[in-house]
Amino acid sequence: MAAHILIVDDEPDLAATLAYNLESQGYTTVVAGTGAAALELVRQRRPDLVLLDVMLPDLSGLEVCRRLRHDAALATVPVLMLTARGEEIDRVLGLEVGADDYLVKPFSVRELLLRVQAILRRSVAPAATVESTANVTRFGALVVDEAAHRATVGGVEAPLTALEFRLLTTLLERRGRVQTRERLLDDVWGITADVTTRTVDTHVKRLREKLGAAAEYIETLRGVGYRFRESPAQADR
Repeated sequence: MAAHILIVDDEPDLAATLAYNLESQGYTTVVAGTGAAALELVRQRRPDLVLLDVMLPDLSGLEVCRRLRHDAALATVPVLMLTARGEEIDRVLGLEVGADDYLVKPFSVRELLLRVQAILRRSVAPAATVESTANVTRFGALVVDEAAHRATVGGVEAPLTALEFRLLTTLLERRGRVQTRERLLDDVWGITADVTTRTVDTHVKRLREKLGAAAEYIETLRGVGYRFRESPAQADR
């Protein structure tokens, strides 16, 4: 089944252009011109991806993304932010409220399609876990079920986005080995254009917050990167 994409932009010409190019690649699309309309459409039919402009006439794109991430039923919907604001602080704000990626206007159609493909690929094909035969990895309080695309901590599900789940499984399957920010960008994000190492830090921070008691399993090596601890007992000492 073709992926369904919600385009949220108050510029009709741009929205129509985006819809045309996405549909030419086999996707189905629907367009919303306001944040309120976008939230209503998401609830009516859960999209596979939301292309979300930051500057909207009512709610900002940041607020729309924040509301999606605080709705248990919609928290894992991938979001690609679109904006004419290219300052680093604006990109970080978008990522901190839960966006999976950030694309600054003006952008080429080719780059947009590459970003869309990368996000959708991550959402349907998460990274393999250590116990590939069972598809389930148990690590202390953390249980990761690859087939169900689900992670629980102490029996409580962590509401991870597709990108966060991929980041977690990548670190977990390489436990005990240091992963540089650059390596994580290549292996988890897939596309490095316009993505900074601050992006990795922001997503690891969000991942830790959602993992709760299991957050300590992810170590920070200052100036180097991150490492998933080799054993749960090592984190519990």
